[in-house]
Amino acid sequence: MEDVLILKDYKTVPDVVHEYGPTLKFGHIPLVIDNGSYQCRVGWSIYDEPHLIFKNLIARPRKDRCKKDAEPPVTPPIQIGNDIINIEAVRFQLKTQFDKNVVTHFEVQEQVCDYIFSHLGIDSEGSVPHPIVMTEAFVTPNYCRQLMSELLFEGYGVPAVSYGIDSLFSMYKNDIGDSALIVNCGYHTIHIIPVIRGKVIADHSRRINLGGSEITCYLHKLLQLKYPVHVNAITMSRIEEILHEHCSIALDYQDEIKKWANPDYYEANVKRIQLPFVQSNSSSGLTAEQQKERKKEMARRLLEINARKREERLAEDEEQMNQLLAIQDLIEDGDMDEFNEAIKGFDIKSYEDLQRQISNLNARIEKNRQRIAAAANPEEIPEPKSTGRVQPPTDPEAFQVWLSDTRAKYREVLGRREARRARRAAMLRRRTAAAAERMRVISRLAAAGDDFGTRDSDWDVYKSISREADSDSEADGERLVELEEALREYEPQQPSNQHHQLHLAIEPIRAPELMFQPSMMGNLEAGLAESMEYVFKHFSTEDQLLLANNVFLTGGCSQFPGLKERLERELLEMRPFQSTHRVVVANSPSLDAWYGARDFAGSNDFENWCITKEEYYEMGGEYLKEHHASNKYYKSPAPIVDNTLAPAGDANVVKEEIVIDC
Repeated sequence: MEDVLILKDYKTVPDVVHEYGPTLKFGHIPLVIDNGSYQCRVGWSIYDEPHLIFKNLIARPRKDRCKKDAEPPVTPPIQIGNDIINIEAVRFQLKTQFDKNVVTHFEVQEQVCDYIFSHLGIDSEGSVPHPIVMTEAFVTPNYCRQLMSELLFEGYGVPAVSYGIDSLFSMYKNDIGDSALIVNCGYHTIHIIPVIRGKVIADHSRRINLGGSEITCYLHKLLQLKYPVHVNAITMSRIEEILHEHCSIALDYQDEIKKWANPDYYEANVKRIQLPFVQSNSSSGLTAEQQKERKKEMARRLLEINARKREERLAEDEEQMNQLLAIQDLIEDGDMDEFNEAIKGFDIKSYEDLQRQISNLNARIEKNRQRIAAAANPEEIPEPKSTGRVQPPTDPEAFQVWLSDTRAKYREVLGRREARRARRAAMLRRRTAAAAERMRVISRLAAAGDDFGTRDSDWDVYKSISREADSDSEADGERLVELEEALREYEPQQPSNQHHQLHLAIEPIRAPELMFQPSMMGNLEAGLAESMEYVFKHFSTEDQLLLANNVFLTGGCSQFPGLKERLERELLEMRPFQSTHRVVVANSPSLDAWYGARDFAGSNDFENWCITKEEYYEMGGEYLKEHHASNKYYKSPAPIVDNTLAPAGDANVVKEEIVIDC
């Protein structure tokens, strides 16, 4: 019995409101927020694990039109994070504060912050009296940081804020040294960040606008196109589950695809995913003999119904025939007036039309009488010709051997037919070997003279050049029909649950391959390996060796099985002969950014790297105190005021005072 994987359909559990004890309330404990575009992780710096982990989404469910305004809503007007129990029901009402990996919708960010502070139990009056460490995207625009600082300082009254890059926090948490090539595989983007001796080289960093979101959507489209009858059952939540648990990166993508062309390899390695379905209760529990008897009874009833309809149709036709013969008698008696009056009720314009209708109606009556007679005497009907099909053996083991042999013969005949069709298609194209051979034979026959066709061997030559001779042979066509009927009758029917299964073959490796080949989904950017090679070229040989010996993988998409091995293979191809390289994966690619920010918040120099409220008012919202894991601060240039666009005045213009006399 083949293994069938069952979808778990994970449901979120609403977050509880945590206790806000005296230690937190009066201890000035920093709050650490890893504000990721897929998940948000929040916790206190004195604890080992985050208190809240939820998807960075909000939903506004539609109002139930059947409910009156005075009635309290069954669901809250806004659902955030883990409060969204059934995410598929509100899929089209979901909103996020991110545009790619940068926060741009701060009205949504404010609602997320309300969710965070309320579930942490913070009940202080009018403010959040805790310094905050918040992660941000690499090279975040100053304008976005300004709005975030404005929200935190003026909306929540926090005393201090420090910003840092999630991938750098993760790097320092894993303690891999001060030089590394960081590959941060996120939900919307992939960042390649070179760090040389503790300094981030932002000028030579690269970003690929592709991540887990695009991979999920691509896999969703692949499976919906493959199984159009299960479009509604293939939801985004189930696609995420398949992506997280069954997808991987191929070491050699082209070689892996060639393996799947082998039917035996397919049967041995395909993953069968069972979709939810409702078991049909229509099964009657009848034996095979009872089912045959039931079919015979239904066929007999159908024959009786058809015979009754034929008799009714014959009676109608005979009645109409009598009327037409009566009209014919009128014209034979020479009574033209009555004849013209009688044909008004029929579609008859002349005597010739009358004769034609009588002839057609007579033929139809005779045909119906023959059918009725044949149905009344079934023993006189000749038996259909035997197809020559060998009956299957009754022994179970021999039956299985016969069934396997029949399937093999069916595939063989089907393969011959497909080969003939492929050859015929090749004949139609000019620059193919089949077309070239055909033209060579034709040119040879042109020089043979006019006696072509007098010999039996000429027929073989004709078949080799004739397009019509390449059509399906009648013998193969009959054999194919015979095998199809045998398989349809004797092959055991699939259980109903097999009609609700997804067979995953190349899809689990095809979707993650987007990281290396974005062109598969129409993205014109370079893939991960090409971008890494491009970054290496901007450094000296010594610095290239430093980076290649410490390639650091972090982010949610770095958890794909096989990604480390694929990158090692790509580095082996792009690096010089006999040079060394090493790929390191973060201990916890999804949580190491929060762990690193937590350690940063617990360090002795943390207060020196925070922006206080006074500095915010003095330096502006975009101000950033730089540290080892932060972006570099570049002050925004002052706006340019062009005085030529607004001249002060013109001496030649005469000013007049208008007085309105009321």
